[in-house]
Amino acid sequence: MTAMEIATSVLSLTAGVGVFLIACSMMSSNLESLGSKKLKALFAKASKSKLVGVGVGTVTTAAIQSSSATTVMVIGFVNAGIMTLAQAATVIFGANIGTTVTGQLVALGMFGGGISASAVFAAFAGIGAFVLAFAKKDNAQKIGGIMAGIGMIFVGLSLMSDAMHTFAESAALKRFLSVIRNPLLLVLLGALLTAVVQSSSVMTSIAITMAVAGLISLNQGIYITMGSNVGTCITALIAGITSGRNAKRTALLHVIFNVSGVAVFLLIGLFLRIGGTDFGWVLQKMIPNAPQTQLAVFHTVFNLLTVVIVLPLTNLLVKAVSAIIPDKKRNGNTDANAPRLYFVDDHMLTTPPIAVQQVKNEILHMAEISVRNFHYACDIARTLDYTQSERLKANENELDYLHKELGIFIVKLLKSELGEKDRIYLSTAIRSISDLERVGDYAENIVEYADTLRNANIRFSDEAVAEIENLQVCVQNLYEIVDKVYRDCDDEMLRQAYSVEETIDEITYAMSQKHIDRLSAGKCTFVAGAQYLSLSSNIERVADHLINVAKTIREYT
Repeated sequence: MTAMEIATSVLSLTAGVGVFLIACSMMSSNLESLGSKKLKALFAKASKSKLVGVGVGTVTTAAIQSSSATTVMVIGFVNAGIMTLAQAATVIFGANIGTTVTGQLVALGMFGGGISASAVFAAFAGIGAFVLAFAKKDNAQKIGGIMAGIGMIFVGLSLMSDAMHTFAESAALKRFLSVIRNPLLLVLLGALLTAVVQSSSVMTSIAITMAVAGLISLNQGIYITMGSNVGTCITALIAGITSGRNAKRTALLHVIFNVSGVAVFLLIGLFLRIGGTDFGWVLQKMIPNAPQTQLAVFHTVFNLLTVVIVLPLTNLLVKAVSAIIPDKKRNGNTDANAPRLYFVDDHMLTTPPIAVQQVKNEILHMAEISVRNFHYACDIARTLDYTQSERLKANENELDYLHKELGIFIVKLLKSELGEKDRIYLSTAIRSISDLERVGDYAENIVEYADTLRNANIRFSDEAVAEIENLQVCVQNLYEIVDKVYRDCDDEMLRQAYSVEETIDEITYAMSQKHIDRLSAGKCTFVAGAQYLSLSSNIERVADHLINVAKTIREYT
């Protein structure tokens, strides 16, 4: 090979890998957006049984074409407390099965020399591009993106294949590769290269094209492919290191699972060599003269058998990683109740549609805290019993924290590839968290009115206390309706919410009139009356902020 041919082949290989990665990313983002509701429903089913969890991981990874994305998503769920470690384990097992789909696609594209099949599938890139250029509807554009992604996978494959065939003419390269026959070295090589390109799918595809070109033997390709399963753990490790304790355990579990599968197959390979044969001989007998299919089939069987072996040991694996990364011993200054985001973390940014749903759950949780504080404040004002005052202060700190940190997360999420509906929802979410933070502020105001009464050694009259209790019931009723409206995007329930909010307005107006009557009758003091009017006005504003949260659904439904 001349220097020019080498340079051209390197550039062609680099271009092929780049197109392949972009294609996988394009397919992933569009499939996530198009099927986001189904993906959310899938993950909700992961807790039903171990097999269901494996199925969820398999289907999700096959859909979004990235075991790393699925694993990082799962780590995010574990970190947020949405998924247990055992549930996460089964989904990760399934993710390894789902990632074999790419290898099968590559083998299909190279079947029979790779020209006709690759050309047919590569044509999807052009069809998808036309759809993207001329389609007006959002879903049609996503379908176009998926088609373009599929086509680009085969365009990238063709570029890599051409480069490998050129490299196959180099006697020096063949001599170099022929030296690397040690299975452990080949596994380490596969792991290292996968860690560099950040994709086991790309590494498996490169191994297939190298085997077809004759650059490496089938056995070498098998061990490099096994190594790719170890190398793909690097993404999970990075995600886990920067997360909570359970997330670190999930990342470690992923490493142990993948490494143990490779270890088992290395032992099987050793026994085969002792018996005078190897994996390549077995596959050649099963599927003669088709190295691309042989390697793709091995990759699938390898991952399936690893899951079959490890799945019954899931609970033991969970106990092992929990022992390796134990819980911290808590002292008297524990921070267990420190404010935190319950449903989202930055790792979920890799799967925007799922992250959007989790933002909604975080806002619903924030609403629950704000209304709970409202009731604490009203109870203090009615009774001057400050038993719940510390809990109220802690909740207010949490609301401030959620307002700031969730807002930062939403801004980051808005920079992702999102559908128009999700983008509109997130813009309303920023307003909603401000509304809910204001509810917390009004709760603080109400406590200040109670402080004024306590310092003056006076209380509200029995009639005023009864009216405040009645208003609390109305606000609770409004909150429960708003929760259903926001959770289910229920326009009919929104009309009910408006009706309750109007009732609260009427009650607060009537309260001001009754207050004047009580002042005239000498049943309350001016100081108590002033706090009472301020309190009723604040409660009316609490209702306004809750209805603001509910009516945002009309902007994106």
